[in-house]
Amino acid sequence: MELDSIFKSYDIRGLVPSQFDEEVATLIGAAFADFSDVPELAVGRDCRESSPSLAAAFSAGVTSRGTNVRDLGITTTDMVSFAAGFLDMPGAMITASHNPKSYNGIKLCLAGAAPVGIDTGLTDIKAMASSGLTDSLLTGEIFERALLDEYLEHMLGIVDPSALNSLRVVVDGGNGVAGVVVPSLFDRLPAELVGLYLEPDGTFPNHHPDPLRPENLLDLKEKVRRVNADIGVAFDGDADRIVIVDDEGRSLSGSAVTAIAARWFLSRNLGASIVHNLICSKAVPEIVTASGGVPVRTRVGHSYIKAVMAETDAVFGGEHSGHYYFRENYRADSGILAMLILLLVLSEDGRKLSVLRREFEPYAQSGEVNFRVDDPEAVVAAIAGEFPDADIDYLDGITVDLGTSWFNLRSSNTEPALRLNAEAPDHQLVDDLVAQVGKLIGEAV
Repeated sequence: MELDSIFKSYDIRGLVPSQFDEEVATLIGAAFADFSDVPELAVGRDCRESSPSLAAAFSAGVTSRGTNVRDLGITTTDMVSFAAGFLDMPGAMITASHNPKSYNGIKLCLAGAAPVGIDTGLTDIKAMASSGLTDSLLTGEIFERALLDEYLEHMLGIVDPSALNSLRVVVDGGNGVAGVVVPSLFDRLPAELVGLYLEPDGTFPNHHPDPLRPENLLDLKEKVRRVNADIGVAFDGDADRIVIVDDEGRSLSGSAVTAIAARWFLSRNLGASIVHNLICSKAVPEIVTASGGVPVRTRVGHSYIKAVMAETDAVFGGEHSGHYYFRENYRADSGILAMLILLLVLSEDGRKLSVLRREFEPYAQSGEVNFRVDDPEAVVAAIAGEFPDADIDYLDGITVDLGTSWFNLRSSNTEPALRLNAEAPDHQLVDDLVAQVGKLIGEAV
């Protein structure tokens, strides 16, 4: 079976049914069991209509190798990461994250929530799944294992609920699996929960489960303003990513949230390292340095963030896309924990989020702009040649530093496309820079 297209994505998620069916899920389950070479794996799934059958097929592959399965049921991706740390075993989450309802896929991690990426296991797993597997004389068993209570105890051991004020919080679960956790969490908090679409429903009847798309935040923003909330939080489909909305109904960038959380962590861990990916605002390393920390820049993607956090013993890591990573959480990302940190920041600071945020947004950003191209690498090389006097690095695509402004242009992990992120002192300069680079891309195609 040809699996190259499936393994182009570093976490094998967001695949259409023709790519990720039950046969493929079984093959990957068997290969992951052989690669991991452990007696037991944890398996969870989101609420998509195809997830139960795919989780069953994946688990069948695992047990065919003599490996047992701890079935976590419908859960969040960060609960699977917690299971991998708490139970010290590899984990697998059947999910397509923020992708359309007809898509599905899988996210993998090793014991301790260590990442599985192209350089840390996916290549080997693909080879095993593609070449066929030898017969196994053993058959594993499947055991149900609920972990919600232990997970919440872990989270509230990191953020003390007694330190929180009685904030009013609107949470939009997007009918994803955030609803598995959020009501039980707020039962343990002094904060008031105003819920939106917390019922898990894999048809996503109210809006698409991608909070980075502005149209999917409209209901949350309106609700925040209408109920006079202190903060709004939107989760993606598998609840490992969030977007924050302030008390005026305006969303914050992932860079701003990264900077806010970084300063909070550094107030308790002076001199610590903070990891950020290279499309974060340059305000992030500036604020980290000013707060007495060490900024560490890395490529885009959870496997890179986790690896660099381990290398540097970083206390926190953030991505512009809304993923946030915590040393005390096995270096795994967690939308729930990121939300709790923001609630604690607001409780301790006393100012409204609409006021507090101003310190963390000194620059204008474009957001991600996508261009469909047949040969992304060739176009990136051509664009680099158009800026001979700029400072250019090649950590992930090209980052072109023009002094007061910069842009990054990199290939997509999953499709023939380029992703452009730009930043400048004001919005007009950002628009001009995006237009300039877009014109050069058009000429280079």
